[in-house]
This record gives sequence, structure tokens and C-alpha cells, in this order.
Amino acid sequence: MRVSQVSARLYLGDLDSALNAAVLTSRNVTLIVNASGLPDLPYPEPDGLQILHVPVQDRPHAQLGQYFDPVTERIQQNQAGSTLVHCTAGRSRSAALVMAYLMRSEGLSLRQAHELVLERRPFIRPNAGFWRQLMEYERELSGRNTVRMVGTAAGVLPEALPDPDGAEYCVNV
Repeated sequence: MRVSQVSARLYLGDLDSALNAAVLTSRNVTLIVNASGLPDLPYPEPDGLQILHVPVQDRPHAQLGQYFDPVTERIQQNQAGSTLVHCTAGRSRSAALVMAYLMRSEGLSLRQAHELVLERRPFIRPNAGFWRQLMEYERELSGRNTVRMVGTAAGVLPEALPDPDGAEYCVNV
């Protein structure tokens, strides 16, 4: 199973992990945030398990940003146990939602949130549209951006803005 612990009560994973009773029980998961775009999944039913659906496809034009605040608020309300945020592979939609959560609830910059999630789950890769929405969200929250989009031979990709403290950083996408 591919589940990554992001913080004490927050996990990021894939669809297979979310459907595995042993994974949910061993991590005391009481809230699943389903960003897979699949509405009727056969989740195991441990006592008190709640499901929050985020009906968004993994496409750059999909409006994931409208769910940043509701998902963050629901995760914060989950005091009974831990939360598992998942999409299909645990790389794009769920990673973007977790980064948004970290920015709002932990006060991290987008760059810091990305560093943390990437450290815990090295193969994340939110699509370019989700990066743009995360950048817009960061500007709403803090009035500044720590990441920008740049054109490359591989397409438009995120790049960290220079750190005012001079620290080196590379967005690994």
C-alpha cells in the first residue's frame, strides 16, 4: 500500500490504500477525502468512518481550488482520528489538497508545503492547472507567491521564486 504520513493525523494515499481496511484501521482513519472523481467506492466500514467527496477530474482546467477551504475545514473538524486524502494515484489532486491544507492550517508557504509533501511522498506531481490554483490560493492567504509558472521544453512548470533568505530550492516535478 502506498500511504504517506504528512503530519501526526494526516495521510496522503492512493485509491488502493483507501479501500484497504487494514490501512485505515492501523492509522485510525476516521475521515477519507475522496478526490478520485469516483463517487461510489466500496470503502470498508469501520465504525464512524466519514467520506468527503471532491468530484474533480485530474485535468488542468478542473476547478480544484473551490474545494481548498471546505476540505481544510473538514480535516480540522476531524478530531476523532486521522484523515486520509486520496485520489487515484496519490500524486496530483490529493497532493494539491494536502498542500492547500498545510498553507491554510499550518501557515506554510506553497513552497514549504510542497517541500514537506514531496519529502514524505517523492512522486507527487500536481498538474499545471492545480499549481496555478495553489499559487492563487497562496496569494489570497499571504498576499505573496513563493512559486511561479515558467515555460520549459517540457511545458509550463512551477518554479520556486528566489528565497529572500538566499536558500536554494528546486521544485521537483
